[in-house]
Amino acid sequence: MGKPTGFMEYTRQDRTYQPAADRVSHYQEFVRPLSEADLSNQGARCMDCGIPYCHTGCPVNNLIPDWNDLVYRWEWKAAIDTLHSTNNFPEFTGRVCPAPCEASCTLNLNDAPVTIKTIEYSIVEKAWSEGWIQPQIAPHKSGRRVAVVGSGPAGMACAQQLARAGHSVIVYEKENRIGGLLRYGIPDFKLNKKVIDRRIAQMTAEGVKFHANTHIGVDIPARKLVDEFHAVVLAGGSEQPRDLPVPGRKLGGIHFAMDFLRCNSHRVQGDHIPDSKFISATGKHVVVIGGGDTGSDCIGTSTRHGATSVTQIEIMPRPPEKEDKGLTWPHWPNKMRTSSSQEEGCERMWSVATKSFEDDGNGRVSAVNCIKVEWSQDADGRWQMSEVAGSEFQLRADLVTLAMGFLHPVHKGMLEELKTELDQRGNVKGTTEGKDAYKTSIDGIFAAGDMRRGQSLVVWAIREGRQCARAVDAYLMGASELPR
Repeated sequence: MGKPTGFMEYTRQDRTYQPAADRVSHYQEFVRPLSEADLSNQGARCMDCGIPYCHTGCPVNNLIPDWNDLVYRWEWKAAIDTLHSTNNFPEFTGRVCPAPCEASCTLNLNDAPVTIKTIEYSIVEKAWSEGWIQPQIAPHKSGRRVAVVGSGPAGMACAQQLARAGHSVIVYEKENRIGGLLRYGIPDFKLNKKVIDRRIAQMTAEGVKFHANTHIGVDIPARKLVDEFHAVVLAGGSEQPRDLPVPGRKLGGIHFAMDFLRCNSHRVQGDHIPDSKFISATGKHVVVIGGGDTGSDCIGTSTRHGATSVTQIEIMPRPPEKEDKGLTWPHWPNKMRTSSSQEEGCERMWSVATKSFEDDGNGRVSAVNCIKVEWSQDADGRWQMSEVAGSEFQLRADLVTLAMGFLHPVHKGMLEELKTELDQRGNVKGTTEGKDAYKTSIDGIFAAGDMRRGQSLVVWAIREGRQCARAVDAYLMGASELPR
């Protein structure tokens, strides 16, 4: 694949960013794409691997060497067809996926993997600009009706696949716009929402109907869907956040990260959010608790608000600067990573636990009381945390965002009404294999994405949405020709 000697002739080259001092003044995307000539060279770097581990490193099993080779040969139309054969929305993953495929690339053994994510992004953006992406309308209708609850990447992928199989699909979304986590959870500077809108237009032309401002289990009884549709897919998010039950938690100025991000995204996208309800970081000392992507998004948003300072604390130890390839490759390694938001300016601290929050005397947070922790393994190899005596310290804080992950889907409402069986983690119980793939404990109800697997990546949601669509199609028709 690619040019046999390309990996020796061309060095790794990736997209660049607009300078931090410029990009923090707006909420637009700030990535600078490569030229088509540079992309051809990067595609040429793809090796003729005996086993292309990038296939399995990618959750949707993208045919990466195939479209790398096509880009190298300037066959862009064939490249988008190949890319779409496994991924409904490569413009989403080309922007926000952490690219586990690149971690599993053979060239990553030398820390110079093929720029797979950039090539993917470039293929789909060229396809949109050339008008190659058109509605794929099913030639025949099945007469079956399917309800999809949740319009995030899992729900969108499932709905599109089912519509292309000829089913009548209605997607229900509790927010005022379609897109789920993509719409309000991911900041606009990482994902311009016009990218979602153009896919919605394509899906609408394919026959998918979208109902926003419709909260199933609140506005419409969940049982009504079961009674009126031939199948129901639960594709909502894992939205129950992990809380921090320490003294002072109820003080003003302490918010779950997603409340902070969602509030900002509504305003950026033109919704009226009164100042009294808007969570602002302007002129404040911000502490972000949690070191993952959600915490990083809080950093970038706070910086754009004009925060006085931003500090991110993480309870886990600082990762190594470089992984041991012999122990980790081709799997996703634990290593030091710095996001674009972190590059824009923040202090990062590891092995820090929160003990309590200080009251400013008026019921609002003024500081975070912290302590350093150590991690060690017990006789069974399990990691144990212990506090370091005398290591207490305090961080000034006018605004605190809790970005410590999510536990499971919200149970109140739809899930309590349906009484679907849950797994030990509180997710909707279901398997991904065999004749019962993606089925819940109730006949005719399926679950996919974060609703079933828990908090995960956009690319995993797309995979589960596609596979769930195949399972639903087989349930309705006795067999399915949809790709798995």
